Amino acid sequence: AVMDLFGDLRRMNKRQLYYQVLNFAMIVSSALMIWKGLIVITGSESPIVVVLSGSMEPAFHRGDLLFLTNFHDDPIRAGEIVVFKVEGRDIPIVHRVIKIHEKENGNIKFLTKGDNNEVDDRGLYKEGQNWLEKKDVVGRARGFLPYVGMVTIIMNDYPKFKYALLAVMGAYVLLKRES
Repeated sequence: AVMDLFGDLRRMNKRQLYYQVLNFAMIVSSALMIWKGLIVITGSESPIVVVLSGSMEPAFHRGDLLFLTNFHDDPIRAGEIVVFKVEGRDIPIVHRVIKIHEKENGNIKFLTKGDNNEVDDRGLYKEGQNWLEKKDVVGRARGFLPYVGMVTIIMNDYPKFKYALLAVMGAYVLLKRES
C-alpha cells in the first residue's frame, strides 16, 4: 500500500509539472498576442518604447515608457515627438521634430533634435542623409508612464540581473501550487 502511495505521488507531481509548464506557455503566448494586437491597433511596429538616454529631458527622462501610434494619414508636424530608426543603428531614437519641408505632392521631409542636445540630429543620420522621411518613423509619442522602463534599462546594463530575474520568475511559475 505504501508503494502505491509513492507511485500516485510521482504521477501527480509529473502531472502537476506538465500543468505548470502549460500554464507558463499560456502566459507567454498571451503576452505575445497582446503585443501583436497593439501593433495592429497603433499601426506602429513597436507600440511601447523605453527612453534610454537623457537627450529629451525635461520632456522625458531615462526610463520613461512611451506609448506610440503611427497612422500614415496623420501629417507629421513640427514640435511633435517621434521615434525613428536610422540605418546602421539598432536602437530607435526618441527626438522632437524641429523643421519640416512639405512638397506639393504631400511628401514630407523633416529634421529632428533632442530637447537636451545642443545640435540637431544630422550627425546621427546615415552619412549623406540630411532629412528624415515618413518611412524612418517607428511611431509618435502619444502618452508616457514615468520611470516604469527603468527595469528594462537595469536589465540591459546588468545582464546578470536579467538572468536572475528570469530564473526567479521561471521557478515561481513552475513551483507555484494551485490553491
